[in-house]
Amino acid sequence: MSETPAGAAVLEVSGLCRSFGPVTAVDRVGFSLPAGGSLGIVGESGSGKTTTARIVVGLDRADAGTVTVRGRERTAAVRGRAARLARAREVQMVFQDPYLSLDPRIGVGAALRETLRLHFPGRDHEGRVRELLDQVGLGTRAADALPRQLSGGQRQRVAIARALAVEPAVVVLDEAVAALDVSVQAQVLNLLADIRAETGIGYLFITHDLGVVRCVTDQVVVMRSGRIVESGPTATVLADPRHAYTRLLLESVPHRGWDPERIAAARRAL
Repeated sequence: MSETPAGAAVLEVSGLCRSFGPVTAVDRVGFSLPAGGSLGIVGESGSGKTTTARIVVGLDRADAGTVTVRGRERTAAVRGRAARLARAREVQMVFQDPYLSLDPRIGVGAALRETLRLHFPGRDHEGRVRELLDQVGLGTRAADALPRQLSGGQRQRVAIARALAVEPAVVVLDEAVAALDVSVQAQVLNLLADIRAETGIGYLFITHDLGVVRCVTDQVVVMRSGRIVESGPTATVLADPRHAYTRLLLESVPHRGWDPERIAAARRAL
């Protein structure tokens, strides 16, 4: 699926800035995602990670900076339906709650066919729907099911299938497993790892969960108050954090001897 040479950057973000009135949500953020790589952006609520993701996908506009996918800049406006669809195919997003992004009146198979007809008119949509359902571990029996007839994990698999349907270079996953039970989280994360190995797709994980970061990312970016405070290989950053905020995030994970009052005091002191 990947059109980017191994090791080359499929996604490059440089000098990204976004303000909402007096509040600076994203302040000179930059990072690079190699083809087939998996990068996590981690931080607490208000850190700017979701705003960064929305700019990368194209759901929000940056005040400054650039987003480049497969060597093509995405920050400039495009004209024409074909150009807009081509840009939409490059980066897809999977949200925390798939139920809100799925039409409750449309079955799984119909939803996938609708996406395929929009982006790839004239292709064998039935064959591709079967392939997508198999790829996310649902099987063709789920094709006639409505979203309300599926479990949370199954709905998230449908959302992943719909994202994969347009053959993107990058999939942005915004807290995509946060609403799932721990056992289901593990299943979906294993599924995503298998898909990445099979397709060479790039992942951008937006999460507050360091367990998810540790499990599925190669690189990690830590954000606080709109800025990147630390970045590097995931194993290195989590094993030997350099910034006090990164250490605070690690200490905030409940463990034996955990003292939430001390953590709160440390957060106020930063």
